[in-house]
Amino acid sequence: MNGRWPPEAVNALLALLHELQRGCLALWQALGLGTPLHGQPAWPWAWRLAGEMLVLDAGHLRRVVLTLACLLLAALLLGLSAFWRRARKPLWGIALALLLLAPWPDAGLLWAPAVPTSLHASPTGFTAQGIARGAGVYRQHCVRCHGEDGRGEGPDAASLPMWPPTLNGALLWKRLDGELFWRVRHGLQARDGQRTMPGFADRLSDTQVWEVLDYLQAHAAGRMLQQGGAWNVPVRVPDTGLRCRGGRQHTARSLQAQGQRLLLVLPGPGAALPAEDPRLVTVQVGPGAGTDPECRTDDPDMPAALALLLGVGLGEGPGHQVLVDRAGWLRARSRPGQPGWSDSDLVCRSTTSPTALAPAPAGDGLGSLIRRMDAEPVQLVRGGFPH
Repeated sequence: MNGRWPPEAVNALLALLHELQRGCLALWQALGLGTPLHGQPAWPWAWRLAGEMLVLDAGHLRRVVLTLACLLLAALLLGLSAFWRRARKPLWGIALALLLLAPWPDAGLLWAPAVPTSLHASPTGFTAQGIARGAGVYRQHCVRCHGEDGRGEGPDAASLPMWPPTLNGALLWKRLDGELFWRVRHGLQARDGQRTMPGFADRLSDTQVWEVLDYLQAHAAGRMLQQGGAWNVPVRVPDTGLRCRGGRQHTARSLQAQGQRLLLVLPGPGAALPAEDPRLVTVQVGPGAGTDPECRTDDPDMPAALALLLGVGLGEGPGHQVLVDRAGWLRARSRPGQPGWSDSDLVCRSTTSPTALAPAPAGDGLGSLIRRMDAEPVQLVRGGFPH
């Protein structure tokens, strides 16, 4: 909640502003005024809208909304004056008054510095294989400064002008994908111009940069869950190939596109899969005792990716189960040896007020979780903008 503004209204405004920026970029490209950069249209301006400030400052948000309303009304009056000649001058006067009286927001809060890749989106698809490759890139190029655990305490950190930031919290979600990409490629400088992080444009391909960002996101999500008991931001299920009953071939993303919920099961030693449930698709991740699972993935990188997201070691992953909602977000987790599901297993919750739901049938903890996930969807916000 931002002051008295419902989160749904704030997100709708932020999504509108983000689409307006994307529309401006598309128009710029359509006019032949821009050139692609790293395979996507480059943002040509030095500034972009600062969506994060609209979330943090309720007074600023109110001024932006009122100013937008004044601009819209002024535009309507000017359009009306083109057809109503007798009232043209009064309409012009009212439109001018609206522009003069509008509570124009502080430009320092409205705009944020931009880079050419600010609006770039990751093309990797957040796959299990990409996360594994990103982990290799991190170990080779990043660990000496950022440390194995991402806390910025690697062996070379003390020699830097500034200590590296901790990469285990929500920092990665507070920045736009494209701006993180730019920082990895071009590095960072302090205000005095001293380099605080080297750029890797000469050592890493574009794909490698995107994949190390995928790994960092998965690693940060696991640390969040391990330390705080929840995913404070929505995390997408890693995409992977699936073999399903009857010889059907799918991916986690293709089942999501069909609106399917998933239950990802990392079977414990000798443990059978849970009983199949028509409300979701059960996916066996790695070897297990089940002889004919509904779906399974033999992707060797998927167990490691799930363990990373759960904040546990690879050897501690077996026995965990993860519920994925219809939109592909990881929502609930069951630990090894847990007898059943309950509302406390929902570890990625909506920012909206809890929905009043009718009591679930006794003993149907999974049904209660499914209904809550469906009634309280989550939305990813990056750099202040819903995606």
